[in-house]
Amino acid sequence: MEVSDPYLVYNVEALGLAVKHFREQAGMTQAELAQKMGIRQQYLSEIETGKMTEQTQRLVGMFKLLGVMIFIGRSD
Repeated sequence: MEVSDPYLVYNVEALGLAVKHFREQAGMTQAELAQKMGIRQQYLSEIETGKMTEQTQRLVGMFKLLGVMIFIGRSD
């Protein structure tokens, strides 16, 4: 799936693709981003591959319930 900027996040898989896309654009490895975020690299990998975690499911579900579309883009 191609990722554009801004990126529409409509499910957990799309969220993961966006995280991976922008991490790579920032020139960071999973290990680097995970360390900066204080999370395990394995957890970041799960997010990027669209594995449904409790947190990602709740986040995406909350916005769906509110009828809100999520767009992610680079800040300048």
